[in-house]
Amino acid sequence: MNLKTWFLETRPSFLLLSVVLVFLGTAIAWYDGAVHLGYAFLACLGLLLCHISVNVLNEYFDYKSGIDLETTKTPFSGGSGILPARLLNPRHVLWLGMISFLLAVPIGIYFVVTVGWLLLPVILIGAICILLYTPFLARLGWSEWVTGLGLGTLPILGFYFIQTASYTFPALVAAIPSGILVHNLLLLNEFPDAEADGKAGRKTLPITMGKVRASILYSVFTSIVYLWIIGAVVAGLMPVFSLIALLTLPIAVRAIQGAIKYREKIEQLVPAMRDNVLVVLLTQVLLGIGYILSVVL
Repeated sequence: MNLKTWFLETRPSFLLLSVVLVFLGTAIAWYDGAVHLGYAFLACLGLLLCHISVNVLNEYFDYKSGIDLETTKTPFSGGSGILPARLLNPRHVLWLGMISFLLAVPIGIYFVVTVGWLLLPVILIGAICILLYTPFLARLGWSEWVTGLGLGTLPILGFYFIQTASYTFPALVAAIPSGILVHNLLLLNEFPDAEADGKAGRKTLPITMGKVRASILYSVFTSIVYLWIIGAVVAGLMPVFSLIALLTLPIAVRAIQGAIKYREKIEQLVPAMRDNVLVVLLTQVLLGIGYILSVVL
């Protein structure tokens, strides 16, 4: 049980999403004239701890349910493989997930006390998403929105609030694309695991809708992200420089084509999954850059 194994159990490549969310939320706050880098770094630590908790608890519950014993692993799905390989004790992994969550709690309390109690609903909803997603919420149907909310829209609003002490409608509008993108990140990554997920009682969209319809839904929501950004700029709710996020549109088209053409052969889907990750991360980074350019130019 070396440190590298523990580090890999957190699925570090997935944690980049949290850093991107910090960047975008802070950029939106800066655009509105309020930025506190100290708060941003502390909140980033809190979100990283929450994200680690999500990843590790998901690994634990997927192992206990047998999902990770049946999935075909890809770079983007199927778990880390550490528990099936018995490189760590499952009970220790559960403790890692819970301790990561508990370490984030004081950070949340600090911001509620110092910035304002209106942050509390965001934190509580996020906590529910973390603790109940895999064992409960994923069995209810269309749970992808839980991830989109908990690791997309809500963190953006949270980072905005801790630096401005307020919520605004334009900030909410700017946070919606992140929710849709993270929803789609999970959705496409669920395709290879559909059979194993179904045996364990999950009700993901590839299971409840079928992969063909789920791929169409994925395509529609991906398109909505770009239409949303354009519409928000036209309505004056997002700065004009936000349109640089449209630079990821060609990558999104490739991801859509790969999702639609996917016919049970994982090697056909992996390039689309890779493109989807790029769309999720780069679109949000470019949105953040757009907000920064609107301040400095």
